[in-house]
Amino acid sequence: MKKMTANADRERFRSGADKYAAYLETPEGRLRLDLAFAYLQEFLPQATGSLRALDLGCGTGAIAVRLARLGLHVTLLDSSLPMLDFARRATQEAGVTERVALKHGDAVDLANFFRPGSFDLIVCHDILEYVEDPGALLCGAARAMRDSSAILSLLVRNRSGEVLKAAIQAGDLRAAENSLGAEWGEESLYGGRVRLFTTEGMQATLRAASLTAIAMRGIRVISDYLPFQISRSSEYERILELERKLGVRPEFAAVARYTHYLARRMSPVMEERA
Repeated sequence: MKKMTANADRERFRSGADKYAAYLETPEGRLRLDLAFAYLQEFLPQATGSLRALDLGCGTGAIAVRLARLGLHVTLLDSSLPMLDFARRATQEAGVTERVALKHGDAVDLANFFRPGSFDLIVCHDILEYVEDPGALLCGAARAMRDSSAILSLLVRNRSGEVLKAAIQAGDLRAAENSLGAEWGEESLYGGRVRLFTTEGMQATLRAASLTAIAMRGIRVISDYLPFQISRSSEYERILELERKLGVRPEFAAVARYTHYLARRMSPVMEERA
């Protein structure tokens, strides 16, 4: 059953590349991308020209292109050839192909593709929701990080956000109540189910992979619930700015649609204490 589910997840990404690319052009998709990149950029060192990054499940290459423009050397790994085609075109249009390498493969097999300690930054956005064993993927990511100064940028679906989405956006009180303890939610873009995460559960999974969160941010705290008279397009910059102010405050980040973790490998002393 697990294998069948994993195959179904891979298939929806292979066949849904156009759908995902279109989603990134919507205000919701832009916010998720712009907020995650803004928070990630806060933790990058000033000198980025020698940094090597890995984008797991790179999708259309939107994050990778931005990193390459900053001077990083970026490897894009995705199991979907149509997604990699989108990414290839994006890097060509941005003029950053000399700083980008594309690789076809599954994120869960990254230990087979890269040597330990290969990367200063690993981007893992919207991947853990779909893999069979999130902990195993994080262990592989930790192994591929250069040292305790390397950064893991991790974006996952927040269970609390699913509760509010069901209650406020859909007006479905039964679904909201059911989501309180749910491990899975419904994926509106591709169909099928998507894993949900809590802060406590994610922190424990990170520790088990010898990783520690150094920051947590909320993404899309209130934008999904704004009244219809507020234009998501013409007011986009104001919404983005408000979301950035809300996302750094723990009380608001706790109920965001997505949670963004910035994590590092534990030092030997921290591992002993853990």
